[in-house]
Amino acid sequence: MSEYCPMSTRYDANLHSHVPHLPNHVAIIMDGNGRWAENRGLPRIAGHRAGTENIRPMVKCVASKGIKYLTLFAFSTENWNRPDAEVQGLMGILGEVIEQETAQLHKLGVRIRHLGRTDRLVPILQQAISKATDLTKHNDVLALNVAFDYGGRDEILRAIQTIIDKKLDPNELDESNITDHLYTSGQPNPDLIIRTAGEMRLSNFLLWQSAYSEYYFTETLWPDFDEQEILKALDAYCSRKRRFGG
Repeated sequence: MSEYCPMSTRYDANLHSHVPHLPNHVAIIMDGNGRWAENRGLPRIAGHRAGTENIRPMVKCVASKGIKYLTLFAFSTENWNRPDAEVQGLMGILGEVIEQETAQLHKLGVRIRHLGRTDRLVPILQQAISKATDLTKHNDVLALNVAFDYGGRDEILRAIQTIIDKKLDPNELDESNITDHLYTSGQPNPDLIIRTAGEMRLSNFLLWQSAYSEYYFTETLWPDFDEQEILKALDAYCSRKRRFGG
């Protein structure tokens, strides 16, 4: 166990303010749904469904530790290149999850925020996302960012385009101007980024925000990533000293 965060105290939400080493913002690249299904002789879409069923338990677990921000990478701008049947299946699952989970997350005090584009989604999904974010906008137990049709480069490009449209003086631009025009505007950068399923790359995720994030990679496939696995990740985070280049 980490000398920085004794197991007996570090994950107690009531003690969170006294344990500065706990992350305030955790981001997860939810990888391995397809492999999880293939290992069981199931179609890939069954793995994606199993992965979505893991979201609410993970939200509840993270919130119980006193962590205030959770970002989940659900669908990238590059995922449109997958087979049409898989993409359409993912769109259907997104609609189901919004319909089935929003009310429960609202009761838990979760604020839902969408990161990414919505213009390529069908109108019914756009409306569902807008309704969920509006319903939960005043909740303050946990901010849940769902990155769907999200790409880090695309996010930065869109921020720059907005800045140009506003005709801001180039000589007065600084990093804060970029930050203020990202999807995560108003939120802290992720302290810890977790990737499941053994891959060790960023995959175009939170490129600007992750400049000084800590990373944790695990072989565990996302549908199997449970409370014990998140505790392992938090333990690894707590064992590190962050210097931010200093």
